[in-house]
Amino acid sequence: MSQDIRDFVTPSCDLLALGEPTHQEPAFGRVRNELFAQLADHGFRSIALEIDRVAALAVNDYVQEGTGSLDTVMREGFSHGWGGQDANRRLVSRMREYNEGRPPGQRLAFHGFDAPTENTSAPSPRPYLEHARDYLALDLDFAGLIGDDTRWSRTEAVLDAAMSPGASAEAERLRSHADDMLNSLYARAPELIAATSRDEWFRARTHLTAGLGLLRYHKQCAQPLEPSLRIAGLHATRDALMAQNLLDIRGIEEARGATLVFAHNLHLQRNLCVWRLGDLAADWSGAGAVVGSLLGERYVCVVGSLGRSEALGLRDPDPDTYEGRLQRRITTWGLETATTVTASSRAPVARTRTDTHPRQGYFPLDQATLDAVDAVLHLSDGTAAHT
Repeated sequence: MSQDIRDFVTPSCDLLALGEPTHQEPAFGRVRNELFAQLADHGFRSIALEIDRVAALAVNDYVQEGTGSLDTVMREGFSHGWGGQDANRRLVSRMREYNEGRPPGQRLAFHGFDAPTENTSAPSPRPYLEHARDYLALDLDFAGLIGDDTRWSRTEAVLDAAMSPGASAEAERLRSHADDMLNSLYARAPELIAATSRDEWFRARTHLTAGLGLLRYHKQCAQPLEPSLRIAGLHATRDALMAQNLLDIRGIEEARGATLVFAHNLHLQRNLCVWRLGDLAADWSGAGAVVGSLLGERYVCVVGSLGRSEALGLRDPDPDTYEGRLQRRITTWGLETATTVTASSRAPVARTRTDTHPRQGYFPLDQATLDAVDAVLHLSDGTAAHT
């Protein structure tokens, strides 16, 4: 057992994934902060969180340049409600403190790698496309094609294919315009960067690819599929966008150093994601499976595991579960290789935990996941991890 994440960074690793089995246990964020501090001393220069990539640009401006205020970036730079978490606020504050007085090449960078979507809503692509249009100084009016933004963002547009504008003639024209703008962005890159900056060019591309991603997601929403296939298709589309964002972030950060990515286990594990609720069932490849297959040994994955949690109302795991075996050896929190966890669970064979509830958002460890990751971060008790 180790509490030093550097023990698990291989020489070839430039994207280290750190997963949490649920978003509802704050202790994972606190441990993440300590591990990222270790990695910063090991040459890592960036972190990517499961938040909207465009919104996170404001957070990066703050941590690198001091632009804006901490309160503002926590409120506006974090999607999905993550700006209210104390661990995230501490992370941003510490990154700003670390960067003060350092040259740009040595500063830590902050990224989001998610699309701006929720399970029941996805916004209008308008602001993302308009940002790119304005950067390119094009005379394009998207208002007539997009219409009222609420027809895209309302819950029905995601949950009911018949109510989605994603497969409309207007949406197809928007996708055509966006594709033309992306081509123009690259074709005119020398003149655009000379007139603005490389950072502004990348910012425009980030907005444009986010807009294109939203158009793809809305098109998936418009597919008339039975419920299980619909859920799988939406999850797969979102994770594909996440994977593209991670690869793009690595392209930006490659010359500066490695990246830590922090998200739910499902988005980072190399094996298939499996979701079950009543009669509904969905399987899809998460971002980690996509990126892992493309980066090979450059991608290292550590999944999270939890014993008990007051925040979730989760009691101690049964001794014969994977979490139970870890609970016996780890009294606070620690890291172990996946092969060590697997070896300790063979005699007798461990079983998958069953004392969880869907509302906890907790996905227990299983053998398929352990066979496809490199290590496990186990927290015996959320209250024990005050870092």
